[in-house]
Amino acid sequence: MVSKEQKVKFAVVGCGHIGKRHAEMIQRNPESELVALVDIKEKGALGIDHLDVPLFKSLEELLQADLELDVVNICSPNGYHSEQALQALSAKKHIVVEKPMALKKLDAEKVIYKALNVHRNLFAVMQNRYSPPSVWIKDMVESGKLGKIYMVQLNCYWNRDDRYYKADNWHGKKDLDGGTLFTQFSHFIDIMYWLFGDIENIQAKFNDFNHANLTDFEDSGLVSFDFVEGGMGCINYSTSIWNQNLESSMTIIAEKGSVKIGGQYMNEVEYCHVKDYEMPELAPTNPGNDYGAYKGSAQNHHYVIENVVDVLKGRGPITTNALEGLKVVDIIERIYSCKQKWNSSL
Repeated sequence: MVSKEQKVKFAVVGCGHIGKRHAEMIQRNPESELVALVDIKEKGALGIDHLDVPLFKSLEELLQADLELDVVNICSPNGYHSEQALQALSAKKHIVVEKPMALKKLDAEKVIYKALNVHRNLFAVMQNRYSPPSVWIKDMVESGKLGKIYMVQLNCYWNRDDRYYKADNWHGKKDLDGGTLFTQFSHFIDIMYWLFGDIENIQAKFNDFNHANLTDFEDSGLVSFDFVEGGMGCINYSTSIWNQNLESSMTIIAEKGSVKIGGQYMNEVEYCHVKDYEMPELAPTNPGNDYGAYKGSAQNHHYVIENVVDVLKGRGPITTNALEGLKVVDIIERIYSCKQKWNSSL
């Protein structure tokens, strides 16, 4: 626990777009303090000269330093997440780990086991849950206003081309990236799991239409499945969209009505027709992260930092727990295992 009078002290590992976002949100929170950064590049190359905290070259170097530190935010390439989480947990630090927690379910389980053994909190970052449409649809499902769920369709159509996949970048490398579902669309799989639970009877088909020279994995896929709790669903995704993102959407067909949440990152309620129900006016969604030509998930990282502070000061529970982060990894891993079962061009 951190006392009411003290600030929660954070270090951010990985100072790319997401790491900078974490650092900014930590500095904006009046009850938190950014005390260190970790990256192999210099501050000038990273564009973080304005951050007046020490920059370490490695997580090992940070943990060996004589710094008062409560939380390590892991914002490095995907393939390092589980390894670095284990290192920081071994040093008895609380962990905030960006999606995905790991690239394998087994590695995610190791991280959770370690956190339990050293009695430290493990926060999985799934900030899209905080957007007003997500909060609204969660209530619609849990309250029973929609009745039985019949069908769910998740569409994720984004542009990721040579402006994004650069030769000197980790994006597109199998061991560090993991695949399209891990890096681009795991937030939406998390929302689906959060709403409807686990899936089974998975069938999938993959293709690589125009990324053969850019990535080590597929750029498009069609996935169908049944929900364990009832109903069926599908995920249709692609990063082959020309020039700019098209949409991220979820359509729900249920016993008492139909709903569609759309926009570039599921930030708008596009359709709501439900028995004996009038759609309320929702608060506006924060604008999406703008990475040059690209838009990502909604900018809700301040909620993540607020939750860490609340938990460490004993004011509330973790909003996205480690087991939920593990389930996203598990679902994606099971989807990708279908490559061995179905015809694929990969």
